Amino acid sequence: MAAAQVDALTRIMPPTHGADEEVDWDAAEKQLSARLPADYRAFMAVYGGGSIGGQLSILLPLPVDSVWGGGTIAGETPNLRHHWEEEGGVAGTELEADAVLAWGVGCSNPDLLGWLMSGSDPDQWPVVVYRRHVSWGEPSLALFECGMAEFLRRLLLGEFDKCPLSDVSLWGRIEPFVHWREQDRRFLAGLDPITGEPDPYADMFQSWSRP
Repeated sequence: MAAAQVDALTRIMPPTHGADEEVDWDAAEKQLSARLPADYRAFMAVYGGGSIGGQLSILLPLPVDSVWGGGTIAGETPNLRHHWEEEGGVAGTELEADAVLAWGVGCSNPDLLGWLMSGSDPDQWPVVVYRRHVSWGEPSLALFECGMAEFLRRLLLGEFDKCPLSDVSLWGRIEPFVHWREQDRRFLAGLDPITGEPDPYADMFQSWSRP
């Protein structure tokens, strides 16, 4: 099932710049104190960690040595838990903040995406989204009864009733996925990490990244 969901995603977003992350899953799950969903594991084997269109970063299960990308589940989960606690969770859900685990973060508009660990089977965990900007009276947190790979496919095809994020950059738009290693390579070559085009500001950014 998980492989089929990721296969469906590859048909609309080819993993041209993806790479098998070759994750030590025992180490990752020990660090996170959680068993991770099969579709996320399959995603890491096909795409790895990286960015979709420079608008949404898919977080890594373990830290990597990266100059551009490389955000991790452990690094963003405290932020998602903070917002869950601040908002009082999702209406009708009694679980506390430690029941959410991040897997994605927006780039230009930092929405947070994760799982609500609502049971013992991670493949049944719904997606939770913290939307940075919402209309007056609308809750910032929302649940979606699907897994990560299915959420991404439906987002890119515009198949939800409305955009599930507060940033509509990927709503109904197929953008390329770029692995963090390819982003690093482009950045160090003076190219835009997302588009691969020459970047006139590359020297400035590279000077900031140096110790």
